[in-house]
Amino acid sequence: MNLRHRLRHLLFAFGLAACGILASAQEAPRTVLIGFAGPLSGSAAAMGKSMEVAAQIAISDANAQKPKIAGQPVLFKLLSQDDRGDNRTAALVADYLVKSNVVGVVGHWNTGASIPASKIYHAAGIPEIAPGSTGHQYTQSGYTNTFRIVGHDDDGGTYAGNYTADQLKLSRVAVIDDGTGFGVSLADRFTKTAIEAGAAVVGRESVNNKTADFNAALGSLQTKKPELIFFGGLGPQAAILARSIKRLNLSAKLLAADGTVGPMFLQLAGPDGNGTLGMAPGQPREKMNGWKIFEKKYHAIDSNEIEFYAPFAYDATLTLVAAIRQANSLEPGKVVNALHNIRYNGLTGNIAFDHEGNLSNAAYTIYEVQQQKWVAIKTFSNTR
Repeated sequence: MNLRHRLRHLLFAFGLAACGILASAQEAPRTVLIGFAGPLSGSAAAMGKSMEVAAQIAISDANAQKPKIAGQPVLFKLLSQDDRGDNRTAALVADYLVKSNVVGVVGHWNTGASIPASKIYHAAGIPEIAPGSTGHQYTQSGYTNTFRIVGHDDDGGTYAGNYTADQLKLSRVAVIDDGTGFGVSLADRFTKTAIEAGAAVVGRESVNNKTADFNAALGSLQTKKPELIFFGGLGPQAAILARSIKRLNLSAKLLAADGTVGPMFLQLAGPDGNGTLGMAPGQPREKMNGWKIFEKKYHAIDSNEIEFYAPFAYDATLTLVAAIRQANSLEPGKVVNALHNIRYNGLTGNIAFDHEGNLSNAAYTIYEVQQQKWVAIKTFSNTR
C-alpha cells in the first residue's frame, strides 16, 4: 500500500471514529433533577423516608421507559431534602431546590411546610405537587404552580362531621385542635358540619402542636361527657391523645385526622389505640390499581412497613414526569401548564386538578383500629 492509500485509510478510520464519538455524545442522556422535600428527621421521619423511597421507585419506573424530551434522551434524578416538617426549614429547602435548578418538586408533606415553601417555588415558577398537605389554604394563595395529590380538609372535615352524626349517631362531641392552621381549619370544618348534621359540640380545646400533655384539655372536657373527641392534628400527637384518653378512663371514642392512619400511630399508641377512628385521604390500598406490584418494588428496597402517604408520593412523582413528557419541555412554566391539563391514571386513582390545583375527584376513607390494625370502614368521594 503506498503512502497516499495509507493516508486515505487513516483519514477514513478517523472519520468513522469521530462519527461514532459524535453519535455517542448525541445519545448521552441529560440529567433532569426532580426535587423531593419532606420530614426525613424528627417525629415524622418514618413518613418522610417512606415517601422518599416511593418517589425513588417512581423515578426508576420513569427512567425504565427511556424517556426523551424534545428528542433528547433524559435521565430523571431525585434530589431529596429534609424539611423536618418545619416551616422555616421548608423555606430554606425550597430555596436550595430552586437554586439547584430542579424542574419540579414533590413535597412538602405537611401544610405548615408547604405554604412557606410555595411562595419560593411560585417566585421561580416551579411546580410543586404536595403528596400530603391537606390544609385547603395551601392552594388558596392564587398561585398557579401549586398542586396536591390528595383531597383537602374542607372535604375531610365535612365527611368526618357527617359520619359522626349520621353513621355513628353520636350527639355529644368535643373538639381538640393542635393550634396550627391545618389543625384549626380542619377542626372548624368538622365542628360546623357536625352541628349542621344535628350533633352538639359540647367543648372545644386547643393545644400546642409540640405538646405531649393533654391532661388540661381532657380534664376540661371530661365533665362535659362527650361521646366522641375529634382531634385536628398529626399522628404522633394523636397517639399520645389516645393513650391519655385510656389512662383517664374516658368513654369517648377518638376520631383523628389526616396523618394518623398508618403504622406510626399503631407503634406509638399500642393497645390503647384500639377503637380509634382515623380519617384519611384516598381509597383503601386493596382497591388501588397496581398496589401489589408497588408493594413488591417497595419491599425490595425497604423492609419497613409502607407509610400511608408513600403511594401518594409515588403518584406525585409520576404525575410530574407525565406533565414534563406531555409538555415535551423542561421549562417549568410549560410543565405547570401541562399539569393543569393532565389526566393521569395513577396508583391512587385518576389524577386531574381543578383551577386551584386541588385533586378533582378526591376520596376520603374512615378507618378504625381493630386488634392494632387499621381496617377501612367507609369511603367517601366527591367529583368536582
